[in-house]
Amino acid sequence: MTTETQRTPIQTAGDVLTEACHGAAVRGGWWQDLKTGEDLHGKRNVGELLCLIHSEISEAMEGHRKNMMDDKLPHRKMVEVELADAVIRIFDFAGGFNLDVGGAIDEKMAYNAKREDHKIENRKQENGKKY
Repeated sequence: MTTETQRTPIQTAGDVLTEACHGAAVRGGWWQDLKTGEDLHGKRNVGELLCLIHSEISEAMEGHRKNMMDDKLPHRKMVEVELADAVIRIFDFAGGFNLDVGGAIDEKMAYNAKREDHKIENRKQENGKKY
């Protein structure tokens, strides 16, 4: 684990995305109960939020499957806009529940780089990972 002064570029990118995505959601009132004004940090329905992330991934798949352009950003492919929506939701979630997703990405990429089942020669084997 690194300290705050030793953040890697990936961890820093995660911090920036968390601040931007979660900050926008907070300013939009998504982390406040509209009736009571209660702060909802750490209290929102996790299953619901994860399903919203999943819905963006499903929309990306549909856009790719049908080779569609996005309806809100028509100069962009739907797949890339829906993936952006998923990333926005992921980093908003991270901010709302105080998760270091950038740090986890950095550590997971380092771990995956050493995995035997991720090496090309092992993936080429009959029972190797194909995807």
